[in-house]
Amino acid sequence: MIDPPTDLADYLKRESHRICALILNSDCEKIDIAIQINKLREYCLDHAPDKADLFEAVYVGRFNRLWEQWRVEE
Repeated sequence: MIDPPTDLADYLKRESHRICALILNSDCEKIDIAIQINKLREYCLDHAPDKADLFEAVYVGRFNRLWEQWRVEE
């Protein structure tokens, strides 16, 4: 991951777009994408622990839906 900006929302937005691009436009394996999701989750927990449930609902849900829609299970 790149150096985070001072604004958490901008960072989460940029990194989530990057992970979505990995899901849609690359041949990364599911485990590699899961590692990226976990890194973003840890960053969110470190900087906004009160937003953990929101992160899971918004971002992880989005990543899982994209994987199910655009990837064939390996």
